[in-house]
Amino acid sequence: MSGRKITILGGGQSGLQLACGLLQHGYEVSVVQNRDAEDLRTGKVMSSQCMFHDALQNERDIGLDFWGKECPTVDSINFVVPSPEHAGEKALEWNGLLDLPAQSVDQRVKVPVWMREFERRGGKLEIRDAGIADLEAYAAGSDLVVVAAGKGDIARLFERDASRSPFDRPQRALALTYVHGMVARADHSAVNFNLIPGVGEYFVFPALTNSGPCEIMVFEGIPGGPMDCWKDVAGPSEHLARSRWILETFLPWEAARCRNVELTDANGILSGAFPPTVRKPIGKLPSGRLVLGLADAVCLNDPITGQGSNNASKAARCYMDAIVAHGDQPYDATFMQDAFDAYWNYAQFVVGWTNAMLQPPPPHVLNIMGSAQAMPVLARRIANGFNNPPDLFPWFAVPEEADKYLRQLAA
Repeated sequence: MSGRKITILGGGQSGLQLACGLLQHGYEVSVVQNRDAEDLRTGKVMSSQCMFHDALQNERDIGLDFWGKECPTVDSINFVVPSPEHAGEKALEWNGLLDLPAQSVDQRVKVPVWMREFERRGGKLEIRDAGIADLEAYAAGSDLVVVAAGKGDIARLFERDASRSPFDRPQRALALTYVHGMVARADHSAVNFNLIPGVGEYFVFPALTNSGPCEIMVFEGIPGGPMDCWKDVAGPSEHLARSRWILETFLPWEAARCRNVELTDANGILSGAFPPTVRKPIGKLPSGRLVLGLADAVCLNDPITGQGSNNASKAARCYMDAIVAHGDQPYDATFMQDAFDAYWNYAQFVVGWTNAMLQPPPPHVLNIMGSAQAMPVLARRIANGFNNPPDLFPWFAVPEEADKYLRQLAA
């Protein structure tokens, strides 16, 4: 199947992965990106992007894994709840090994290389901050336009799906800190996930950045709480100091690993907040032409479950398969809705799990997370749910199913 022309707005994880995959299938592909490779490489960090096996495999399948050997692996999920009564002690801790390792490559490393690879494979890359008028021109000259990025007027093309978006405001104050010099875990690497009741969450894991292996610290503060503390931070050194203050105050075992940390670079920091939102996947331009939303443009999750880049990879794979299977038929509204629905069959579980983690945990979830400390098989299954969230259902969501599953494990 070749000769059909597809334009993708947005050259991140999902847009460039889809673009490079479609080139392999003989499509004529253009990517419109608002920043050039050097600007991306030297700019601010964009995400924490810990990618689990299935998402990494999507990259390998289309020849986009250029860092598999040099990027440190993440081998497990470690879960800790500090003691509410005894400062500096842990009320709960377990570790679940991943069946296959995860990895995190800074998008400032990954995206510029993918941009070059896309052009090397014959794709057309345009650096432009596109607006609605540009989209009209792309839609007139393409068989399909996919929107994988966009703010303002372009974001407004995709109507918020209230039935799938329970929150209308941010649920966490978010911050990232990329550092060198952290003491490694004793046995094997992990996403070290710490849940501080009433305060928020902190997780940290190894990654690869421009200056080599590093650790990415992710802070998720409950709005109005003591970890919602980034608005008055002035500059990189203050951001690092605030990061260390949180650990010293709430997580001394994490602070102990950070006595000699330094920022990877002045741009290795980020803070902000956004409401998790699902949007309807079809955007209608003033002319009546239609465009299809992809990944974060239509399904934006809080980072609390580390699914953003995984979702982007899986959405891109899903759309690539749908486009290829569609053959010569027109990319009409039915095609667009069907492509998104195929992705939503998977993503609904990610959204449900992520949104649940933003709420105070109900008794059955407390029971599951507590039981994992005594049941390694349960700890391992929860850990591998980060790679395949549908496997957490229905037992993570439904109290009766949780009870039934825990009884089976106990027997």
